[in-house]
Amino acid sequence: MELGAFSISLNVKDVTASKAFYEKLGFTPFGGDVAQGWLMLRNGTTVIGLFGGFLERNTLTFNPGWDQEAKDLDAFDDVRAIQKQLKTQGVAFVSEADEGTTGPASFVIMDPDGNPILVDQHR
Repeated sequence: MELGAFSISLNVKDVTASKAFYEKLGFTPFGGDVAQGWLMLRNGTTVIGLFGGFLERNTLTFNPGWDQEAKDLDAFDDVRAIQKQLKTQGVAFVSEADEGTTGPASFVIMDPDGNPILVDQHR
């Protein structure tokens, strides 16, 4: 099972203030829109998403179909195939991708400590 690019999605109070803080740590913006309340930052291959009010909690995020540079992969495990495999292993879902669709979709699971894991396919 290949989960794709990894990032941490942070629930922040102020995207602009968080952007300024993470820039001091060497992160640079590469996507998103502060006016819409979200921004993606990178430092090398480390990616942080800042989300002003979009998320209830900080969330581990995987993006099937993308590499760590958010570039399309030629071959990847579709989010629905990943979901099916996890279901056969008895993993409980908070939300599910519609298995009757193709293209963009996502699901959310929780780890044993209650940390949300978002698997979010954009293509």
